Amino acid sequence: MANTTISVGAALLVLGVGGYLGSGMASPTALIPAVFGVLLVLLGLMARNPARRKMAMHVAVIVGVIGFAGSARGLSGAAMMLSGQPVERPAAVIAQSIMAVLTLLFTLLCIRSFINARRGGTMEEVR
Repeated sequence: MANTTISVGAALLVLGVGGYLGSGMASPTALIPAVFGVLLVLLGLMARNPARRKMAMHVAVIVGVIGFAGSARGLSGAAMMLSGQPVERPAAVIAQSIMAVLTLLFTLLCIRSFINARRGGTMEEVR
């Protein structure tokens, strides 16, 4: 799961920096996904050390859950956009939706990995 954590973190980092640059650097809140991304990349790197893997991955899943909780409202805006209704800040809605989907999928993969580890497997990379 360490590589998955790093990959999701990198995607969030790109999303945040891209959103910030795309907004003409006018909206610092566009960097929020990047903050979550940096945290996940660091935790993924920590998880490569077998002695720190369990702690790092448990903290990473908490970051994922918080990230999903904070960005899930973007999904309702995305549904409005898909139905043709106008939204106030379409770029923000799209970025929140992408973050919500990424963090939800990441959280579900972590839970699956934890269940497999509990059943006697290892907390290795889930593919």
